[in-house]
Amino acid sequence: MDPIRLPDGAARLGALTWVPAVDAPELLGEPAAAGLHGLIARVPAAADDVLVAAIDPDHADTAAMTERYDLALDLSANCVIVAGRRAGEERVAACVVRATTRADVNNRVKRLLDVRKASFWPMELAVAASGMEYGAITPLGLPAGEGRWRLLLDTRVLDGWAIIGSGVRGSKLLLPGTLLAEVPGSEVVDGLAL
Repeated sequence: MDPIRLPDGAARLGALTWVPAVDAPELLGEPAAAGLHGLIARVPAAADDVLVAAIDPDHADTAAMTERYDLALDLSANCVIVAGRRAGEERVAACVVRATTRADVNNRVKRLLDVRKASFWPMELAVAASGMEYGAITPLGLPAGEGRWRLLLDTRVLDGWAIIGSGVRGSKLLLPGTLLAEVPGSEVVDGLAL
């Protein structure tokens, strides 16, 4: 399902009107806004292709959002934070998978992090470290770089459009999934999700 573009640059998808995210920075969390600007610097077309829509924060969780706004579940891509330890070092990864799948934490993610056991990071740690609200953590603006978080993308996320968090529960981002592979440090992983 593709969004229907409107003459003013906005788009319709489901029961939502989406506008270019660069035109509505008030709908983004600070880390997500910074991540968006970094992505646009790398891929200028992202200024037109990354869209945002305001939603009811009480419907920010994927299942509630898709039902409330008449959206297909397979459009959503969830960003889950996973961590494990090796030789006293904590290794953290943000895993982005389609909402119709789940991250293969016990096998694929564990091997990628090279840890004995991987598990979902506690909500309080993920929120504090990302600077984003729970249920709205997005791959745009995550801690990245040497010694920071890895950004792992399941290959299915790159197909078609993807709805992701915006850093705040009051909105969602919509973008071509291929743009997520342009986020600095992202790694596209076959079989990341089951």
